[in-house]
Amino acid sequence: MACPICGKPAVEKYRPFCSRRCADVDLAHWLRGDYRIPAEPVTNKDEEE
Repeated sequence: MACPICGKPAVEKYRPFCSRRCADVDLAHWLRGDYRIPAEPVTNKDEEE
């Protein structure tokens, strides 16, 4: 399995990443909101009434 950040072979300790650095880079992407899960807007039915 290749590291999703740099493409090097993954290391069991940091799987699916190759190093702590790549794991931290991925975490930073999540914390900045670079990764998003698409969804429909949620409406509050109480506000519509």
